[in-house]
Amino acid sequence: MSSVAQVSSYSRPFVRVLVVAQLAIIGAFLAVLLLYLGRMATAGVGPAEMLTGAYDPKDAIPFGMGGLNPFLWLYAVVGMLYVAGAVLGLPLAIVAGALAARERDALPRATRTLLLAGAVGGLLVLVARFTPPLLDMHRWWLD
Repeated sequence: MSSVAQVSSYSRPFVRVLVVAQLAIIGAFLAVLLLYLGRMATAGVGPAEMLTGAYDPKDAIPFGMGGLNPFLWLYAVVGMLYVAGAVLGLPLAIVAGALAARERDALPRATRTLLLAGAVGGLLVLVARFTPPLLDMHRWWLD
């Protein structure tokens, strides 16, 4: 056994925060996508009708818009993560890719896989957000 301490050149808490941020942004996008598709399916309308204002996403909150309603707070968190994903998706992917490449030997394989999967997923979500079919969803959510 060696008496030399193993010192990692990366910050474990930073890597955890980075992975959680990437997965939270991807999860928020998927939650908004499911809410959009579910609202369209239950109302029996198409994407054009969703933009009329008659199917506001805030109307889907159970028990109304009261401040003590936990579903309102969940809606707010998902909404903020969705908006943050449009801004932070690319920078988070760049940082994760650079960290996974630079610390290839120091990072555990599972952590490196999570970083790269989060980076690829974040980029795919960012590109998908601005494709013509999902651009209507983006406008519907931000309306």
